[in-house]
Amino acid sequence: MADAAVKPQPRLVSALKWAALGAAMFLASCASGPRVIPEAQKPPVVEVPRERPVERPITNALPQDVERHRVALLVPLSGPNAGIGKSLSNATQLAILDTNTDAIRITTYDTAGPGGAVGAAKQAIADGNRLILGPLLAEEARVVGPIARAANVPVLSFSNDASAAGDGVYLLGFSPAQSIERVVDYARQNGVTQFAGLIPSGLYGERASVAFTNAVRDAGGSVVALETYDNRPGSLTTAITKVQRSPFQAVLIAGSGGSAVAAVPAIRRGTNGKTARILGPELWNTDSGIGANAALNGAWFASVPNNYYRTYAVKYRTRFGVAPYRLSTLGYDAVLLTVRISRDWKPGTDFPERRLTDRDGFAGLDGAFRFGRDGVAERALEVQEVGGGTTRTVSPAPPNFKGQP
Repeated sequence: MADAAVKPQPRLVSALKWAALGAAMFLASCASGPRVIPEAQKPPVVEVPRERPVERPITNALPQDVERHRVALLVPLSGPNAGIGKSLSNATQLAILDTNTDAIRITTYDTAGPGGAVGAAKQAIADGNRLILGPLLAEEARVVGPIARAANVPVLSFSNDASAAGDGVYLLGFSPAQSIERVVDYARQNGVTQFAGLIPSGLYGERASVAFTNAVRDAGGSVVALETYDNRPGSLTTAITKVQRSPFQAVLIAGSGGSAVAAVPAIRRGTNGKTARILGPELWNTDSGIGANAALNGAWFASVPNNYYRTYAVKYRTRFGVAPYRLSTLGYDAVLLTVRISRDWKPGTDFPERRLTDRDGFAGLDGAFRFGRDGVAERALEVQEVGGGTTRTVSPAPPNFKGQP
């Protein structure tokens, strides 16, 4: 050790040596850079306790954010529907940024993980969330609904299956029945009285069939032919052959845009189908390339307005690097609804469910919508026509529900 080589010196000499050494160190520090003076020790800060609102006791839950509204997003982040779930999650983030709100905290739960939608809902409620956005599927909404209702937590599901609505479950999905009614009514206003239908088999087809026959009847027309088809080879062709036996002015193809593209050439070859108007549901609007199918030129289909969707899609792609799923706007609009209602919603209290049934409704990327007493979203729909490689609006959607019963 260096200290062991130092010989004892008189006290004065030792003091002078240490003073000289200190001066040398001071000059060296001045030459090499700015002088740094240690900050004097500050007295300890005493925080004055602030009064905080009383919270519900929650076990094994996330730390409570008493300044913001706690909202859960239940979507699949794994499994076959993970792409849709991620797109919905991204859309809610984008809505939070666009509204520039710090009043809402959204926590996402994977409905495809261990425990499924039931486990996700139980955890969301245990974590103190007072509103649930999602889940995606009707069967999930049916099992989540009773769990959420017991905790007085409303559910805004992205499903369009009306049978899953009610008792605290509200559906944001696009109802096929509403779009069929809208396009049938428009066709009837334009002189069509004889309707035929090509309906896919299954539960969706059964409901589309009921909606179609009711809409034609209510519009003052008649259904002259109605056939179903499935995925078996030749099934669609057989259904078209049967429909061609009766004269019709318009035919509703209630399946996807792809099935319509496959059906139209065969329809045009028949005597009754040469000049018939092709009609379609909202389902066609999920196909971004529907307008490029020349076979559908002149076809009409009802859908939510696309006025804002194109701008949204560009913004989404810019931020996340991929195109959004068309369904993702439901997540965005669910946040807009929440932000609007949050003005009358005190953080830490139950969500004011009564506000969901305001008759004036809400505005979103997909136009105006409101919830009926059955919990299904009623939407203001437009009618689009395919032609020239694109689609154009031939019957605009009403901008709102003001003045409507």
